[in-house]
Amino acid sequence: MRNVWTIAKREFNHYFISPIAYVVAFITLVILGIIFYTNILAGTLQQYAPPVQIVIGPLVTILLFSTPALTMRTLAEEQRTGTMELLLTAPVRDWELVVGKWLGSFLYDLVLIAITGIYPLILNRLVSPGLDLGLVFTNYLGLILIVGAILAIGIAVSSLFTNQIAAFFATLGILLVFWMISYPAQVMGASGSAVLTYLDLSQHFYNSFYVGLIEIKDIVYYLSFIVLSLFLGTVSIETRRWR
Repeated sequence: MRNVWTIAKREFNHYFISPIAYVVAFITLVILGIIFYTNILAGTLQQYAPPVQIVIGPLVTILLFSTPALTMRTLAEEQRTGTMELLLTAPVRDWELVVGKWLGSFLYDLVLIAITGIYPLILNRLVSPGLDLGLVFTNYLGLILIVGAILAIGIAVSSLFTNQIAAFFATLGILLVFWMISYPAQVMGASGSAVLTYLDLSQHFYNSFYVGLIEIKDIVYYLSFIVLSLFLGTVSIETRRWR
């Protein structure tokens, strides 16, 4: 685990010298701030107390599209610059490299998510008698699990490419497929919709965490998704070792 933590710290520190990470954070906070202000203004005019979902709902969508920009360089850049060969000859296991990259990215996103906590704090002061803290907790727990899954997919896809832009669009495409995979089957009532619904990334969030429910099956789903994605990323790195 020492190697994992060393790689994670290196990756985490890299984000704070990377312009892309600052751009992603800036865009995320600005867009979220605009949406938050608009919802507060609408709530004031219509005299209703906005729930925490006015923060979490848009934030999930923003992170769905912005997080691939954070993972596109993780392994693709190592392969493009040739440093991957050095890492493969170092006393580091393939899974340690993949998990370390994921953990560093995850820690950075946790910092970004923590910063967005300022919006629920403001909202809690504005509404009476305050926000439902249980709902706030479940929403943020679901958000963290989704981000972990998105990052894991991004790491796995990045291991397949040497071009960062290709890794970004491939990751985004895969995410959108898993985000909407159950929608066509539900609309048409096709057989197998239950399977597609289970595979859907969004269904495990909006049907439980988003409405204040914590179900073990949804936690297991996201954790399994993370483990499987990181496993596939590890396999991809191992195949490179033997080329």
